[in-house]
Amino acid sequence: MTDTHAQTWRDDFSRVLSPVFGSPQLDLVRGEGSYVWDASGKQYLDLLAGIAVNALGHCHPAWMKAITEQASTLGHISNFFTSPAQIGLAEKLHEVLNLPSGSAVFLSNSGTEANEAAFKMARRAGGGSRPIIIAVEGAFHGRTMGSLALTAKAAYREPFAPGVPGVVHVPYGDVDALAASINDTTAAVFIEPIQGEVGVRTHPAGYLTAARELTSKVGALLVVDEVQSGIARTGSWTAHQDQAIGEGVTPDIITLAKGLGGGMPIGATITVGDANTKLLEPGQHGTTFGGNPIASAAALAVLETIETEGLNDNAREVGTSLTGELQQIPGIGEITGQGLLLGIELLPDQDGNVPDSKAVAARAMEAGFIINPVAPGRLRLAPPLIITRDDLKPFLAALPGLIAG
Repeated sequence: MTDTHAQTWRDDFSRVLSPVFGSPQLDLVRGEGSYVWDASGKQYLDLLAGIAVNALGHCHPAWMKAITEQASTLGHISNFFTSPAQIGLAEKLHEVLNLPSGSAVFLSNSGTEANEAAFKMARRAGGGSRPIIIAVEGAFHGRTMGSLALTAKAAYREPFAPGVPGVVHVPYGDVDALAASINDTTAAVFIEPIQGEVGVRTHPAGYLTAARELTSKVGALLVVDEVQSGIARTGSWTAHQDQAIGEGVTPDIITLAKGLGGGMPIGATITVGDANTKLLEPGQHGTTFGGNPIASAAALAVLETIETEGLNDNAREVGTSLTGELQQIPGIGEITGQGLLLGIELLPDQDGNVPDSKAVAARAMEAGFIINPVAPGRLRLAPPLIITRDDLKPFLAALPGLIAG
């Protein structure tokens, strides 16, 4: 891509689009499998997958077929009606998540909407006597007002103060602090089994089990936010079902999005078992586009393809291999996360300086690799679930030089 061409589309972007995302880094025009191409024809290995969204990679045949067939049959209906795609998706979610009888799926359009619905459910369940909702420091639950209140980073919340009242953030990893905060005024505790936006961080052993026991003791809800960690990303359908991460706890509410649609906008708020009976009633929540037939058909194709192509196993096996390879590279410290959701710690150099993760990511992009500088001194990888060890070899070979600069 010439400098002139790049400047032209950046100027066009700034002229007609909101500046909230800053200046875009690339002008992408095509994708296939684990790769994307920019307007100049340059190829990139996509190791971020739309931030854990493109579970099947780009333009997977099964995903495209489902969307095309559904679009040629029925594109949109209001929530006065239902469609085979919507029912089929909900049934498939019941199946793959092994949900108990009485569980129910509410479909929306994004992760923040899925968490917003869970927030409303918690408020409804708590009534006036349970005004407090607890989240964990480091959490990211979304950017609408309810989910933003749960998000820990002050820079996201403070410009929109005063926020939604009644939200308390407890220190990360501190079971005693969590226990001290939960009482009969607590409506719910929101937890990401893996905190993605803080650098891909799992909780200490026993934390989610303690959260489940403490919430059950006082009759509060436990909400697990699987927006980034769900849909086979860790090698299990959800991270909380994995004994190594979520300790197999059974929550009251599960939220999903990102990888669920494989690139189509969809979210899900799932009430588990009899939790559904005490939450939202008809008319208390809604969405115009939630459960849209096209988005539902795409999501159903994602779930079915993960099964037929063994992508849970692929995420687990390739993720384990990738973790092992990364641990051998000079300049890399702890590897966090699991499966194909990994955080990479960058170690200080001989002068004690930690490499600038943004600079490392910029060099990687120039070399044809899309990675994410998720936090200072930390990189995030969340590639498509279809990625192979062979796909990763050039990246692994280049990474030492990218870190060293």
